Amino acid sequence: MFRVIGNLLSPAGVRAKLAVFIYHRVLPGSDPILHDEIDAAAFEKHMALLAAEFNVLPLGEACARLARGALPARAACITFDDGYADNEQTALPILKHFGLPATFFISTGFSDGGIMFNDCVIEVVRCAPAGTYYLSSLGLGSYSLGDSTGRRAAIDVLIRQIKYRPVRERNALVEQLAVAMCSGFPNNLMMRAAQIKRLYDEGMEIGGHTVNHPILALLSEKEARAEIGDGKRRLEEITGGPVTLFAYPNGKPGQDYGPRDVDLVRQAGFTAAVSTMGGVARRGSDPFQLPRFSPWDRSPRRLAARLLLTCVRSVPV
Repeated sequence: MFRVIGNLLSPAGVRAKLAVFIYHRVLPGSDPILHDEIDAAAFEKHMALLAAEFNVLPLGEACARLARGALPARAACITFDDGYADNEQTALPILKHFGLPATFFISTGFSDGGIMFNDCVIEVVRCAPAGTYYLSSLGLGSYSLGDSTGRRAAIDVLIRQIKYRPVRERNALVEQLAVAMCSGFPNNLMMRAAQIKRLYDEGMEIGGHTVNHPILALLSEKEARAEIGDGKRRLEEITGGPVTLFAYPNGKPGQDYGPRDVDLVRQAGFTAAVSTMGGVARRGSDPFQLPRFSPWDRSPRRLAARLLLTCVRSVPV
């Protein structure tokens, strides 16, 4: 049934649509603190669905075929953002089992022992002793930490307060947060260079995602150019191959990046880029601002149904 409807909504050729799935982490097991991240069991079900019902292509090939109106029916791509170690440890074996290609967008500043600011917040709050924390001196309010539900609520508020600060300021804040909560950061969440190289050697695509995962719209042109270009060059050093695909950090057009940043990505030598704007791409979509589809559903049937609805909504009137 899915194939029949999918062929109607996303046929081959010039009327084709491209669903670009976006993942971040793939956890070995469920985690109440990370309830919005998929675990290995659910990810395996997603990949079984994609392998059975979609024509999954490497993103670079899909972008080229989209531009010339040569996509197959039910075309899809799989992408991962940020560069988490579980991408290589947990997701890669599942992808290989089903023979599926994927693209991994990696922020190079966190490889080899680094950690992203949001994960600093998550792990500090996760490991903090139970109690009430008054963070008014940091401009962050107060929080009572007990069970995982309360900790997750605190995490969400803190991340929202810190996310749009300049990189140096947010890094300083999470350091102060760790001291205030008598907690600390792990150093094994992100991929190391050898893991990135393994993905590349296994036939996966490696894409740029800046160095420090900043909000590009908040940077000067010089700073944004360096973040985009330096990340690309570092990944090419690690893989020994060209890096031609890019993902905007956070990825909301008009809020997290703007036309200037799109131009900088093009000037840096990338051939296509993805955002986090929801939807599916079709011929005529801006190759430097391709939308992506967030597969938060744990049920493959619900995932397929929601994707079909997205395809319906993307049909021009």
